[in-house]
Amino acid sequence: MAITTQDIKNLKGQGVLINRNTEQFSARVITENGVMSSSEMDVLQKAAAKYGNGQLAMTGRMTIEVPGIPFEEVSNFQKFIAQAGLETGGTGPIVRPITSCKGSTCIFGLYDTQALAKKIHDEYYAKYHAVKLPHKFKIAVGGCPNNCVKPDLNDFGIIGQRFFELKDCKDCKVCQVVEKCPMHAVSRDENNELIWDEDICNNCGRCISNCTFNKISETKTMYKVVIGGRWGKKTRLATTVPGYFNEEQLFALIEKTLLFFKDRGNRGERLAEVIDRIGEDEVFKMLLSDEILERKEEIINLY
Repeated sequence: MAITTQDIKNLKGQGVLINRNTEQFSARVITENGVMSSSEMDVLQKAAAKYGNGQLAMTGRMTIEVPGIPFEEVSNFQKFIAQAGLETGGTGPIVRPITSCKGSTCIFGLYDTQALAKKIHDEYYAKYHAVKLPHKFKIAVGGCPNNCVKPDLNDFGIIGQRFFELKDCKDCKVCQVVEKCPMHAVSRDENNELIWDEDICNNCGRCISNCTFNKISETKTMYKVVIGGRWGKKTRLATTVPGYFNEEQLFALIEKTLLFFKDRGNRGERLAEVIDRIGEDEVFKMLLSDEILERKEEIINLY
């Protein structure tokens, strides 16, 4: 069967990419931040054996690719996995599949990253799927400042932050908070009182569990946001948005960032380039106000 350039382009738009030096394709199957049920995985492994070369491969954005699918079997493959509610995709100038660390179960996780990433998937991958952007837009959900999922190399990165308070310190001769702070942000002054260096502290919350007498208590968990990161042929560490955000504020900021990107970005331009072109201060001014939300329908309908 003759495969045309247009065939290849059409399939790429569906998340089905041609395998190098072959006439076979890899189908990129969407997961919700890397999570699949055993029943979904069962259907997928059967599809890989029936239509592909029997292999399953994880991508950098936690989708699963099934390689070795003949051109004429692509639509059959898609119909087969649809019985489990699965679909191909994850390519093009849109919100890409959400990535998340394992903060839901990791001992360092400060909140349920999988639950938050699922909400973001539903709200901004699924609902914004038909919204064309200047370029791809990647979101990463990190559960703590360890940054395992590399939020600062994504267009929109989320980093969990734990806030706390100290009451009735016992003035231990060997303070485990001072000893075990991974950032060395805690010390004692001449009066033996604990001092936190806020410029060094990254709000990881380790001090809470390390206090021998449990005198440090959690007050709230918030989110730090970084924008404009990218990796590849060009790399840029993301810029930190001033302040910390609760969940409601976080979702509003995601939406405002998407609208800003579509409104002010040139076709083929990544968010990193838009920020560098316009300037961080102007970008923050727009994102931290609600003005852009008033033009939501107008912006979504652009091109």
